[in-house]
Amino acid sequence: MKKVAFYTLGCKLNFSETSTIGRLFTDAGYAVVDFTDAADVYVINTCSVTEHADKKCRKVVKEALKYAPHAYITIVGCYAQLKPTEIAEIEGVDMVLGAAEKFRIVEFISDLTKQPKAVIHQQNIEKVNHNFIAAYSIGDRTRTFLKVQDGCDYPCTYCTIPLARGGSRSDTIENVVNRAQQIAESGVKEIVLTGVNLGDFGIRDGQREDKFFDLVKALDEVEGIERIRISSIEPNLLSNEIIEFVSTSKRFVPHFHIPLQSGSNKILGLMKRRYQRELYTERVAKIKAVMPNCCIGVDVIVGFPGETHEDFLDTYQFLNELDISYLHVFTYSEREQTEAAEMKGRVAGSTRADRSKMLHILSDKKRRAFYQSQLNTIGEVLFEDDQKNGFMHGFTKNYVKVKAKYDPVMVNEIKTVKLVELTADGEVEVEETQEVLAH
Repeated sequence: MKKVAFYTLGCKLNFSETSTIGRLFTDAGYAVVDFTDAADVYVINTCSVTEHADKKCRKVVKEALKYAPHAYITIVGCYAQLKPTEIAEIEGVDMVLGAAEKFRIVEFISDLTKQPKAVIHQQNIEKVNHNFIAAYSIGDRTRTFLKVQDGCDYPCTYCTIPLARGGSRSDTIENVVNRAQQIAESGVKEIVLTGVNLGDFGIRDGQREDKFFDLVKALDEVEGIERIRISSIEPNLLSNEIIEFVSTSKRFVPHFHIPLQSGSNKILGLMKRRYQRELYTERVAKIKAVMPNCCIGVDVIVGFPGETHEDFLDTYQFLNELDISYLHVFTYSEREQTEAAEMKGRVAGSTRADRSKMLHILSDKKRRAFYQSQLNTIGEVLFEDDQKNGFMHGFTKNYVKVKAKYDPVMVNEIKTVKLVELTADGEVEVEETQEVLAH
């Protein structure tokens, strides 16, 4: 039996797609093995969000060849779509597949003979624009990443995703509901909805047919799934009706991840974002009014061209005063074929690093304050199959990471617990309780 191993760089969407590609190999008679087990085929799913894509890709290829010097190496994903010829020149790479080709990988890979030059199968991104391919991750028994949308029509000046994944397109509500039911039957307790621009769900063949809110209402009726989490949603697409629905929902949890990118309206304008910071303030206020314990995560970019010290302080103060729970901080990196790469006012690398450090410290402060606010409350935790120093971990509905003494019987179980103590490592210790939560 031939063996295949995978390595995924980047977002939750990539993880869902790697898992789906894995099932294609299983159906074709391959055994899926760990990356460190010498495999016949290695598939590396790449990301293009930062400038380190090339470096990371080279490193993973080198690593794979260390475990299996004669393995057949295939590169897929966003970076493969954007820079196929560059990747083909990396020593050890045998095949590069673009966005339209990656789900046909088994057809392309029938012969594992290494050729003198890497083979490229990649076409113009326009070819994938009307073609939605469903994907979901299975393997972590506790949680599944379910892809419901792909591509993006937004022209943000720093982003290569529309070039790597094409225009916005979605699955049908019926298909997503059917898939959610299958996932529930497999014993998974939590679904994380993923997409490139998730809130733009509902476009098929270039026409809007549904809204994201329609999908949310339909999924709330799926029996067997305990929790549904929205992975990331643009502030202009997170409507009050979605927020209100989640606040009384049977399955959707009080946790939103909402990209901000900058707290300066000047920089938001340069980024061509579709809102100003006043709208963001309104969204956070609305969420906290109906769900005071809701966890709110924020994406923010530092060092964008033209970002002065004052602009950065504007962002820092804005975030400091906002009732949010944690930050994902990205240091701006120039991407070819984007408007921002040509903009004036380039920020020095050392300044970008300093700003990033300041926001990382702010994020730690925000997370600790949020966790602190949840102490002595009763919560429901879905425990995961990990073990570190005799402890296991899990998350409450509102995304507080907790730890408890390891007990294999608790894996993939939802337990009612009391959040008792914030530890030095920033996690919350819990104890089981017999108190019943009102639903």
